[in-house]
Amino acid sequence: MGKIYERIEGRLRDFIEAQPLFFTATAPLAADGHVNLSPKGRRGTWRVLDEHRVAYLDFGGSHAETLAHLRENGRITLMWCAFEGPPNIVRVHGDGEPVFRDDPRFPGLVAGFGDADGPALRAVVVVTAKLISDTCGFAVPLMDYQGERTLHAEYFGRKTDEEFAAYCAGKEHNTASIDGLPALPLPLPPR
Repeated sequence: MGKIYERIEGRLRDFIEAQPLFFTATAPLAADGHVNLSPKGRRGTWRVLDEHRVAYLDFGGSHAETLAHLRENGRITLMWCAFEGPPNIVRVHGDGEPVFRDDPRFPGLVAGFGDADGPALRAVVVVTAKLISDTCGFAVPLMDYQGERTLHAEYFGRKTDEEFAAYCAGKEHNTASIDGLPALPLPLPPR
């Protein structure tokens, strides 16, 4: 049965930190806006900051929907589910804030991720939990984790930071969401 938690600690924290994948869900305020659901991988790119806050590294790609929604309204839900071992689903519903490259907090936040920092880093998303819960996960299938995909890091690792900034500027849904909300502020500050 599901349970509500006051803090991210102990067994809950261990579970979150052990998962190779999680999902983010955001939406604009407009009733006809598009809900966004994104998988996030790459080991070490999320961490529990304290009992009420988690953070993850936001890497460049073809869209910036999550960033746009967070800039508009801050609402976000993160979800981790067990594909191995005992069934479990953990959700953190909260307020998210993208911390961009030109924010004075950016270097300190990134440093906490150690080797997980990599090419194409746009922001660190910090989520302050309003509701923390878990549910059984009895219907989540068992799947075997085979390893990390390296394509993203390899592709963007071949680009200079200037080339990555040009890539972001050239992608239609990096500067604005599919609903036209401001997403990634450009020009992208250097690292």
